[in-house]
Amino acid sequence: MLKLYDREASGNCYKARLLLSFLNMPYERVPVAMQDGKNVVDSSYLKLNPRGQIPTLVDGDTTLWGSTAILCYLAARYDETSSWLPRDPARLGQVMQWLELAQNEILAGLFRARAIVKFGLPGELAAAQQIAARALEVLESRLAAEPWLAGNGPSIADIACFPYVALAHEGAVDLSPYAGVRQWLARIESLDRFVGMPGI
Repeated sequence: MLKLYDREASGNCYKARLLLSFLNMPYERVPVAMQDGKNVVDSSYLKLNPRGQIPTLVDGDTTLWGSTAILCYLAARYDETSSWLPRDPARLGQVMQWLELAQNEILAGLFRARAIVKFGLPGELAAAQQIAARALEVLESRLAAEPWLAGNGPSIADIACFPYVALAHEGAVDLSPYAGVRQWLARIESLDRFVGMPGI
C-alpha cells in the first residue's frame, strides 16, 4: 500500500491527499510533527527525504518527496484516463506552467502569508501579501474566462494551485476581487471524492 508522510495542516501534503482521493487510491498516512517551525524527523526519515520536508510518498520501491513530484507521479502512474496529467504536449506544457506558479508566486505569497499569520513564522507579511495578489491576478487572468487552468477539465495544475488559494483567508488575503478564482474554488470543491482539510 502507498505510504504518505504528511501533516494535516500542510497545504502541500493536502495536494497529495486530494489527488489520492480523486483517484480513489487507498494509502497509509504517517504523521510528521512540527516543533518550533521545523519538522520533527529522524535519520530514517532523512534517508527517505534528505530535505527533511513533507510530503514524502513511498510506493513499493519508489520513494518521492515534494508535492509537485508526487502529483506528477501519482497522475502518471495511476490515472488511466490521463486527464489529471495529460499526454498531449501542449496541454502538458500548460499544466507545467501552472505548477511553476504554485512553486513560485503562490509559495512566496499565499503560503508565506499564511505561515506568518497562522503559525507565527518570521517574514514580511505585507511583502508576502503583495506577491499573493500578483499570483491571484495571474490566476484570475485565466479563470475569468476559462473554468480550469489547463484544458477543459481539472488537472494536477488545479490541485497544485488550489490549497493555498483556498486558505488565503488564513494569511489575511482577500479573495473578493477575484470572481473567477472564487468560482474555480467552488468548482473544485464540487468534484466527486473531494476532501477538505482544516480551513477548507
